Amino acid sequence: MSTILVVGANGTVGRTLVPLLSAAGHTVRRATSRPAVSTGDVHMDVVSGAGVSDALRGADALFLLSPPGYTNQDVLLTPVVDAARAQGVKKIVLMTAMGADADESAPMRKLERHLEASGVSYNIIRPNWFMQNFQTFWIQGILEHGQIILPTGSAKGSFIDARDIAAVAAVLLTTDTHAGHAFDLTGGEALDHSEVATLLSRATGRTNTYVDVPSDAMRGPLLAAGLPADYVEFLLLILGFFKAGYSERTTDAVQRITGQAPRRFEAYAQEHRAVWASSTGSAA
Repeated sequence: MSTILVVGANGTVGRTLVPLLSAAGHTVRRATSRPAVSTGDVHMDVVSGAGVSDALRGADALFLLSPPGYTNQDVLLTPVVDAARAQGVKKIVLMTAMGADADESAPMRKLERHLEASGVSYNIIRPNWFMQNFQTFWIQGILEHGQIILPTGSAKGSFIDARDIAAVAAVLLTTDTHAGHAFDLTGGEALDHSEVATLLSRATGRTNTYVDVPSDAMRGPLLAAGLPADYVEFLLLILGFFKAGYSERTTDAVQRITGQAPRRFEAYAQEHRAVWASSTGSAA
Protein backbone atom coordinates (compact mmCIF):
# COMPACT_ATOMS: atom_id res chain seq x y z
CA MET A 1 0.00 0.00 0.00
CA SER A 2 1.02 3.61 -0.56
CA THR A 3 1.72 6.64 1.59
CA ILE A 4 -0.28 9.54 0.20
CA LEU A 5 0.00 13.20 1.16
CA VAL A 6 -3.28 15.09 0.80
CA VAL A 7 -3.12 18.87 0.55
CA GLY A 8 -6.46 20.40 1.48
CA ALA A 9 -7.34 17.38 3.61
CA ASN A 10 -9.89 19.39 5.60
CA GLY A 11 -11.44 20.96 2.51
CA THR A 12 -14.57 20.08 0.56
CA VAL A 13 -12.90 17.36 -1.51
CA GLY A 14 -10.26 16.30 1.02
CA ARG A 15 -12.77 15.44 3.74
CA THR A 16 -14.09 12.65 1.51
CA LEU A 17 -10.82 11.72 -0.16
CA VAL A 18 -8.95 10.97 3.09
CA PRO A 19 -11.37 8.29 4.36
CA LEU A 20 -11.62 6.74 0.88
CA LEU A 21 -7.85 6.28 0.78
CA SER A 22 -7.67 5.08 4.39
CA ALA A 23 -10.46 2.55 3.84
CA ALA A 24 -8.47 1.13 0.92
CA GLY A 25 -5.53 0.50 3.25
CA HIS A 26 -3.29 3.41 2.32
CA THR A 27 -1.39 5.56 4.81
CA VAL A 28 -2.69 9.12 4.53
CA ARG A 29 -0.82 12.23 5.61
CA ARG A 30 -3.11 15.21 6.07
CA ALA A 31 -1.28 18.44 5.24
CA THR A 32 -2.15 21.33 7.52
CA SER A 33 -0.83 24.88 7.58
CA ARG A 34 -1.34 24.87 11.35
CA PRO A 35 0.85 22.95 13.82
CA ALA A 36 0.11 19.23 13.55
CA VAL A 37 -1.93 18.05 16.54
CA SER A 38 -3.51 14.77 15.40
CA THR A 39 -2.01 11.50 14.28
CA GLY A 40 -1.63 11.66 10.51
CA ASP A 41 -1.36 15.45 10.40
CA VAL A 42 1.80 16.98 8.95
CA HIS A 43 2.66 20.67 8.93
CA MET A 44 2.92 22.07 5.41
CA ASP A 45 2.32 25.71 4.49
CA VAL A 46 2.38 26.18 0.72
CA VAL A 47 2.15 29.96 1.09
CA SER A 48 5.34 30.32 3.13
CA GLY A 49 6.94 27.06 1.97
CA ALA A 50 7.40 25.89 5.56
CA GLY A 51 7.42 22.13 6.02
CA VAL A 52 6.94 21.25 2.36
CA SER A 53 9.98 18.99 1.90
CA ASP A 54 9.50 17.28 5.26
CA ALA A 55 5.83 16.56 4.54
CA LEU A 56 6.70 15.02 1.18
CA ARG A 57 9.59 12.89 2.41
CA GLY A 58 8.72 9.21 2.00
CA ALA A 59 5.38 9.88 0.29
CA ASP A 60 4.49 7.81 -2.77
CA ALA A 61 1.74 10.08 -4.08
CA LEU A 62 0.50 13.63 -3.65
CA PHE A 63 -2.95 15.21 -4.02
CA LEU A 64 -2.37 18.88 -4.69
CA LEU A 65 -4.57 21.96 -4.95
CA SER A 66 -4.17 25.64 -4.25
CA PRO A 67 -5.41 27.08 -0.96
CA PRO A 68 -8.59 29.15 -1.34
CA GLY A 69 -8.31 32.90 -1.65
CA TYR A 70 -5.16 32.94 -3.80
CA THR A 71 -4.90 33.65 -7.51
CA ASN A 72 -1.15 33.01 -7.98
CA GLN A 73 -1.48 29.25 -8.04
CA ASP A 74 1.64 28.79 -10.16
CA VAL A 75 3.82 30.76 -7.75
CA LEU A 76 2.52 28.85 -4.73
CA LEU A 77 2.52 25.31 -6.08
CA THR A 78 5.35 25.10 -8.61
CA PRO A 79 7.84 24.76 -5.71
CA VAL A 80 5.69 21.96 -4.27
CA VAL A 81 5.84 20.05 -7.57
CA ASP A 82 9.62 20.51 -7.62
CA ALA A 83 9.95 19.37 -4.01
CA ALA A 84 7.83 16.30 -4.72
CA ARG A 85 10.08 15.35 -7.60
CA ALA A 86 13.18 15.87 -5.44
CA GLN A 87 11.70 13.69 -2.69
CA GLY A 88 10.93 10.85 -5.10
CA VAL A 89 7.14 11.14 -5.14
CA LYS A 90 5.91 8.79 -7.84
CA LYS A 91 2.49 10.28 -8.65
CA ILE A 92 0.88 13.72 -8.40
CA VAL A 93 -2.82 14.40 -8.89
CA LEU A 94 -3.39 18.12 -9.31
CA MET A 95 -6.85 19.67 -9.00
CA THR A 96 -7.39 22.95 -10.85
CA ALA A 97 -10.73 23.95 -12.40
CA MET A 98 -12.66 23.39 -15.60
CA GLY A 99 -11.50 25.93 -18.13
CA ALA A 100 -8.02 26.28 -16.65
CA ASP A 101 -6.52 25.12 -19.95
CA ALA A 102 -8.30 27.83 -21.98
CA ASP A 103 -5.61 30.47 -21.40
CA GLU A 104 -1.94 29.53 -21.53
CA SER A 105 -1.01 32.68 -19.60
CA ALA A 106 -3.32 31.95 -16.65
CA PRO A 107 -1.63 30.94 -13.37
CA MET A 108 -3.48 27.61 -13.15
CA ARG A 109 -2.47 26.69 -16.69
CA LYS A 110 1.16 27.62 -16.03
CA LEU A 111 1.05 25.29 -13.03
CA GLU A 112 -0.47 22.50 -15.12
CA ARG A 113 2.23 22.92 -17.75
CA HIS A 114 4.94 22.80 -15.10
CA LEU A 115 3.57 19.53 -13.76
CA GLU A 116 3.33 18.06 -17.24
CA ALA A 117 7.03 18.83 -17.81
CA SER A 118 8.17 17.70 -14.36
CA GLY A 119 8.89 14.08 -15.25
CA VAL A 120 6.64 12.86 -12.41
CA SER A 121 3.68 10.65 -13.30
CA TYR A 122 0.60 12.83 -13.04
CA ASN A 123 -3.07 13.44 -13.59
CA ILE A 124 -4.85 16.77 -13.72
CA ILE A 125 -8.50 17.01 -12.72
CA ARG A 126 -10.54 20.09 -13.57
CA PRO A 127 -13.90 20.03 -11.78
CA ASN A 128 -16.81 22.22 -12.72
CA TRP A 129 -18.65 24.26 -10.06
CA PHE A 130 -19.32 22.24 -6.88
CA MET A 131 -22.84 21.39 -5.76
CA GLN A 132 -21.54 22.05 -2.25
CA ASN A 133 -21.25 25.77 -3.06
CA PHE A 134 -24.96 26.02 -2.31
CA GLN A 135 -24.33 24.99 1.28
CA THR A 136 -21.22 27.15 1.68
CA PHE A 137 -20.54 30.17 -0.52
CA TRP A 138 -24.13 30.88 -1.62
CA ILE A 139 -25.94 29.75 1.52
CA GLN A 140 -26.51 33.15 3.16
CA GLY A 141 -29.01 34.34 0.58
CA ILE A 142 -30.81 30.99 0.70
CA LEU A 143 -31.09 30.99 4.49
CA GLU A 144 -31.98 34.66 4.94
CA HIS A 145 -34.11 35.36 1.88
CA GLY A 146 -34.84 32.08 0.13
CA GLN A 147 -32.81 33.36 -2.81
CA ILE A 148 -29.83 32.25 -4.86
CA ILE A 149 -28.26 35.59 -5.74
CA LEU A 150 -25.70 35.37 -8.57
CA PRO A 151 -24.74 37.21 -11.79
CA THR A 152 -25.13 34.19 -14.08
CA GLY A 153 -28.23 34.97 -16.15
CA SER A 154 -30.04 31.93 -17.51
CA ALA A 155 -26.87 29.98 -18.25
CA LYS A 156 -26.59 26.35 -17.18
CA GLY A 157 -23.87 24.58 -15.25
CA SER A 158 -23.04 20.88 -14.99
CA PHE A 159 -22.57 21.06 -11.21
CA ILE A 160 -20.57 18.22 -9.65
CA ASP A 161 -20.76 16.71 -6.18
CA ALA A 162 -17.39 17.01 -4.41
CA ARG A 163 -17.70 13.38 -3.37
CA ASP A 164 -17.49 12.36 -7.02
CA ILE A 165 -14.34 14.45 -7.39
CA ALA A 166 -12.83 12.66 -4.38
CA ALA A 167 -13.75 9.26 -5.83
CA VAL A 168 -11.97 10.15 -9.08
CA ALA A 169 -8.91 11.42 -7.21
CA ALA A 170 -8.73 8.24 -5.13
CA VAL A 171 -8.60 6.09 -8.27
CA LEU A 172 -6.02 8.28 -9.99
CA LEU A 173 -3.76 8.45 -6.93
CA THR A 174 -3.61 4.68 -6.57
CA THR A 175 -3.55 3.40 -10.17
CA ASP A 176 -1.61 4.18 -13.34
CA THR A 177 -4.34 3.34 -15.85
CA HIS A 178 -4.94 6.98 -16.76
CA ALA A 179 -1.48 8.41 -16.01
CA GLY A 180 -0.50 11.48 -18.01
CA HIS A 181 -4.05 12.59 -18.77
CA ALA A 182 -6.18 15.55 -17.75
CA PHE A 183 -9.90 15.25 -17.12
CA ASP A 184 -12.71 17.79 -16.99
CA LEU A 185 -15.07 16.57 -14.26
CA THR A 186 -18.77 17.40 -14.38
CA GLY A 187 -22.10 16.14 -13.20
CA GLY A 188 -24.28 14.29 -15.65
CA GLU A 189 -26.75 17.13 -16.27
CA ALA A 190 -26.67 20.88 -16.80
CA LEU A 191 -29.04 23.10 -14.79
CA ASP A 192 -29.61 26.82 -14.63
CA HIS A 193 -29.93 28.46 -11.22
CA SER A 194 -33.71 28.70 -11.46
CA GLU A 195 -33.82 24.93 -11.86
CA VAL A 196 -31.47 24.58 -8.90
CA ALA A 197 -33.77 26.79 -6.81
CA THR A 198 -36.73 24.59 -7.76
CA LEU A 199 -34.89 21.45 -6.67
CA LEU A 200 -33.92 23.06 -3.36
CA SER A 201 -37.55 24.09 -2.84
CA ARG A 202 -38.73 20.57 -3.54
CA ALA A 203 -36.18 19.11 -1.11
CA THR A 204 -36.83 21.54 1.74
CA GLY A 205 -40.52 22.35 1.38
CA ARG A 206 -39.64 26.05 1.30
CA THR A 207 -39.75 28.37 -1.66
CA ASN A 208 -36.38 29.31 -3.13
CA THR A 209 -35.91 31.52 -6.15
CA TYR A 210 -33.00 32.65 -8.29
CA VAL A 211 -32.20 36.34 -8.52
CA ASP A 212 -29.94 37.44 -11.36
CA VAL A 213 -27.88 40.49 -10.39
CA PRO A 214 -25.25 42.58 -12.18
CA SER A 215 -21.70 41.38 -11.63
CA ASP A 216 -20.76 44.66 -9.94
CA ALA A 217 -23.46 44.13 -7.32
CA MET A 218 -21.51 41.19 -5.91
CA ARG A 219 -18.22 43.00 -5.51
CA GLY A 220 -19.13 44.88 -2.31
CA PRO A 221 -20.58 41.88 -0.44
CA LEU A 222 -17.62 39.68 -1.39
CA LEU A 223 -15.15 42.30 -0.19
CA ALA A 224 -17.20 42.79 2.98
CA ALA A 225 -16.93 39.05 3.60
CA GLY A 226 -13.18 39.49 3.85
CA LEU A 227 -12.08 38.07 0.51
CA PRO A 228 -8.91 39.60 -0.99
CA ALA A 229 -9.60 42.10 -3.75
CA ASP A 230 -7.73 40.11 -6.42
CA TYR A 231 -9.64 36.96 -5.50
CA VAL A 232 -12.94 38.84 -5.71
CA GLU A 233 -12.07 39.92 -9.24
CA PHE A 234 -11.16 36.32 -10.08
CA LEU A 235 -14.54 35.09 -8.80
CA LEU A 236 -16.38 37.74 -10.80
CA LEU A 237 -14.40 36.75 -13.88
CA ILE A 238 -15.27 33.06 -13.65
CA LEU A 239 -18.91 33.85 -12.83
CA GLY A 240 -18.86 35.81 -16.06
CA PHE A 241 -17.60 32.71 -17.87
CA PHE A 242 -20.52 30.79 -16.36
CA LYS A 243 -22.95 33.42 -17.66
CA ALA A 244 -21.35 33.13 -21.10
CA GLY A 245 -22.20 29.42 -21.19
CA TYR A 246 -18.80 27.87 -20.61
CA SER A 247 -19.94 25.75 -17.64
CA GLU A 248 -22.74 23.89 -19.42
CA ARG A 249 -20.71 21.10 -21.02
CA THR A 250 -20.89 17.61 -19.52
CA THR A 251 -18.28 14.85 -19.70
CA ASP A 252 -18.26 11.12 -18.95
CA ALA A 253 -15.01 11.28 -16.95
CA VAL A 254 -16.51 10.38 -13.55
CA GLN A 255 -18.23 7.30 -15.00
CA ARG A 256 -15.18 6.30 -17.01
CA ILE A 257 -12.72 6.53 -14.11
CA THR A 258 -14.83 5.32 -11.17
CA GLY A 259 -17.33 3.07 -12.91
CA GLN A 260 -20.16 5.02 -11.24
CA ALA A 261 -22.40 7.70 -12.70
CA PRO A 262 -22.01 11.12 -11.05
CA ARG A 263 -24.61 12.11 -8.46
CA ARG A 264 -27.54 14.16 -9.69
CA PHE A 265 -28.37 17.51 -8.12
CA GLU A 266 -31.82 16.36 -7.01
CA ALA A 267 -30.28 13.53 -4.97
CA TYR A 268 -27.70 15.91 -3.49
CA ALA A 269 -30.44 18.38 -2.49
CA GLN A 270 -32.56 15.69 -0.87
CA GLU A 271 -29.60 14.29 1.04
CA HIS A 272 -28.55 17.69 2.40
CA ARG A 273 -31.98 19.29 2.83
CA ALA A 274 -31.39 19.86 6.57
CA VAL A 275 -28.69 22.37 5.64
CA TRP A 276 -31.34 24.73 4.23
CA ALA A 277 -34.16 23.72 6.58
CA SER A 278 -33.93 26.98 8.54
CA SER A 279 -34.47 29.04 5.40
CA THR A 280 -36.83 31.98 5.97
CA GLY A 281 -38.40 31.51 2.58
CA SER A 282 -42.13 30.81 2.53
CA ALA A 283 -43.45 27.27 2.44
CA ALA A 284 -43.63 25.80 -1.04
